[in-house]
Amino acid sequence: MAPVTDLSFAIEPTTNPTPADHRADLIAKPVFGRVFTDHMAIVKYKEGKGWHDAKVTARKPLTLDPATAVLHYAQEIFEGMKAYCTENGGVASFRPEANARRFRASAERMAMAEVPEDLFIKAVDSLVAIDRDWVPSGEGQSLYIRPFMIASEVFLGVKPSSEYLFIVIASPVGAYFGSGCVSVWVSDDYSRAAPGGTGAAKCGGNYAASLVAQRESKHHGCDQVLFLDSREQRFIEEMGGMNVMFLRDDNTLVTPPLTGTILPGITRDAILQLAKERGLRVEETPIDINELFEGAANGRYREAFACGTAAVISPIGSLKRAEGEAVFGDGKTPGEITLMLKKTLTDIQTGRSNDEHGWVHRIV
Repeated sequence: MAPVTDLSFAIEPTTNPTPADHRADLIAKPVFGRVFTDHMAIVKYKEGKGWHDAKVTARKPLTLDPATAVLHYAQEIFEGMKAYCTENGGVASFRPEANARRFRASAERMAMAEVPEDLFIKAVDSLVAIDRDWVPSGEGQSLYIRPFMIASEVFLGVKPSSEYLFIVIASPVGAYFGSGCVSVWVSDDYSRAAPGGTGAAKCGGNYAASLVAQRESKHHGCDQVLFLDSREQRFIEEMGGMNVMFLRDDNTLVTPPLTGTILPGITRDAILQLAKERGLRVEETPIDINELFEGAANGRYREAFACGTAAVISPIGSLKRAEGEAVFGDGKTPGEITLMLKKTLTDIQTGRSNDEHGWVHRIV
């Protein structure tokens, strides 16, 4: 059973809120991850005392000692989730309990204190409630929520920290990518994760290690990078920050299995469920990169897309590597099934269609 806590959040509204007219300008056409709301939620942990001092307060810089553990040993994890304006005028999040569970799993892998699931959800809900006016209502817009935890003990020595800060911040956002298809570079030189490593944890080190490959993809004129398995550099794993799926000509949606080196995406899980319910076959199976390139050439693989909280579903027009290019469809137009799945999912998230799964969590 998930740990629980009876902590409640003290609410300390900022004394310097963003003026309403300026806030309206900021959220009209938000750039992803550049503008932030007025508040943050913060909870402290200390070994022997547990979680304490929970509050929502004015967003402000953190003051850290130069010897703070996270700066030296990278004990850090985070989540990505969104709150949406719904059709009935409310604000809701999508499957926050799944984010809370994954956050706990990441903490366990990184030898960090576990945040009780109800505390995680309370922190998110409390922040969204006080910053409700920051949730944009335009098409494709949402409030991106970033819960994270850092090791805050001041020490130099390789051991798990005895103190942590759990913090939630939020940012109004638009689309992560544009409306068309993205191009993706297949990395042959770098691996994202290895068996026994931290691939299934959502920790900053995974993303830091992917940046050199991401830079390489830009050099080749691509938007994103796709990683292969570390053992054979043969089987598809995931992109720099998203899971990946492919549609075959027999209406089978194919995606790599979760074997410990791939992040178990919450959007990924929802899409697989929705695909099955709409008559698609679903296979979680290893995908050979050479067979995929051949299949794209002969029409066996018709569509491809990336999926994750930030981008929701992003159509892939082509995969590129030194040996050549795999093009899906005409390489520019998103596939029919890709668009159907994206609309189905976003309609549930925003309340435009019935939530048969109980995925939508009403906040205000």
